[in-house]
Order: sequence, then C-alpha cells, then structure tokens
Amino acid sequence: MSEIRYEAPKTLEAAVALLSGAKGLARMLAGGTDLLIQMRGGRVEPELLVDIKGIPEMTSIVAESGGFRIGAAVSCMELVEHEAFAKAWPGVTEAVNLIGSIQVRGRATVGGNLCNASPAADTVPAMIAAGAVVSIVGPNGRREVRVEDIVTGPGKTSLAKGEIVASFLLPRRLPHAGDAYLRFIPRTEMDIAVVGAGVNLTLDEQGVCSQARVSLGAVAERALLVSEAAAALIGTKVDAAALKRMGAAASAACRPIDDKRGTKEYRIKVAAVMARRAAEIALDRARRKN
Repeated sequence: MSEIRYEAPKTLEAAVALLSGAKGLARMLAGGTDLLIQMRGGRVEPELLVDIKGIPEMTSIVAESGGFRIGAAVSCMELVEHEAFAKAWPGVTEAVNLIGSIQVRGRATVGGNLCNASPAADTVPAMIAAGAVVSIVGPNGRREVRVEDIVTGPGKTSLAKGEIVASFLLPRRLPHAGDAYLRFIPRTEMDIAVVGAGVNLTLDEQGVCSQARVSLGAVAERALLVSEAAAALIGTKVDAAALKRMGAAASAACRPIDDKRGTKEYRIKVAAVMARRAAEIALDRARRKN
C-alpha cells in the first residue's frame, strides 16, 4: 500500500474542502469498521483519509423540531444507550443494536452503515421506515435527502464528490405510533441479514392505521421502501387480512440474488414473514403509546 495522507478537520467546511480537492481516491474515516477491513484486504487504497470524528455536528445527538438529529459519526453504542431516543424509536434502536459485536458497535456508526452501501445493512431499512432525512454537506452547500435516496446499488451512493452525510433527522414521534425492525440470519448473532424488515405505523383514535412505512433489506441491490406494503395497512386495524396483504406486497417487491445465505425463492418467502412480524410488533407498540 502506498503512503496515505491523514487529515482530521474540525469543521464540515474543512472536511468538504479536503474531499473535493483530493486528486486521488479519498475516504472518510468515522468508526472504520468497514473501511479498515477493505483497506487491509486491498479492496480500496485511498490516498487521503479524512477523519471526521472531531466535527461537533457529526458526533452529537440533539433534540430538534420534536425529533432527534443524530450526527453521522455518532457511534452505535452511543445511540443505543440514549434513553430518550430508544424510547421514541425502538425499531431503529433494535437495528443499530444488531451491528456486529458490542466491540464493533463501540466504533461503528450509522452514517458509515449507510454509506458503505451494503444491500444487507441493518440500520438502513429501519431508518427508511422511520422516515429519516439525511443532511448532506458539499461544495455547493447543504441539501436534505431521504435515506432511501442515498444508496443506488452495492457499494454505490448518490453522493457527489466532496459531499458528506453530516447527520440524520428523525421526525417528531406522533401519538399512537410504533416502529420495529427484524432480520433473519443463518446464525444466532453477528451475521449478515438474509432478509431485514422495518415497519413504522401510526394509529388514529379508533385504532385504524393512518400512516405506515415499510422497508426491506437484503432482498434487492439496495434497501427498498415498499409503498404497496404500507398501503395494505393504511385504513385498516392491521388485522390478519391486512397483514396477509402486506406480506404479499413485500414478497412481490423483492428482487434478490442467490447466495450462500439463501436462494431467491427463500428470501422472497421470508420477506413476507419478517414484514408481518415486524408490523405486529410495531402495532403493539403503537397501541401502548399515548
């Protein structure tokens, strides 16, 4: 490996300037749990590493507009241990808590999990279901983009040169709302999802589902927002018939590959099961909220 230039800027503007001005391959370093492995394996050989852990906006969790703004370089364990956030968004917290081991979660970040652009990333379907919005800072200023519009394929994102995912905004939690995330893996822990499912729903005063978002991971080239699955829940009391329709819509949206973790047919069937189970958990949580 050739010599690597290391920089640790203290502002987003400085980080953007470094990345946009780089002549060769540049990478951001947050937790490093994916990047360092890729470097050791020779998959990437950056000429510039920009360490973003010293940038305040990227390392803080703050209340905003009734919701939460999470810095992209906040460690997974910091987020899991944030009581107010876990109470508001238990499904997102479940997803974050599934990343690797506790040692990995002490370093890994939600921003890195998104920008690594793995189709099987756990936090991405949960964030999509939550309706999270990403704040991106680049040479042309700041723009806001929904999480589902960031990843375009395995290892690929919609970010332009010099752009940085600075933070995530999770909206104000409505009364009678609940979310959940489930995944299926071949082993009991520390494996990559065969299928992941995130569901977020809101009930009205009569117990009818008024809003819903459903997302699937590991069943396509990127995590999917499945509007048809959400539509199957809206206007119902999320009964067995609605859940069956939602599961069918989830399966229909899948476009998986065959690999050592499961066949296409298996993933398509499991997607329906995981989506239904996640919806049942989200429903129970929504009924308990007031």
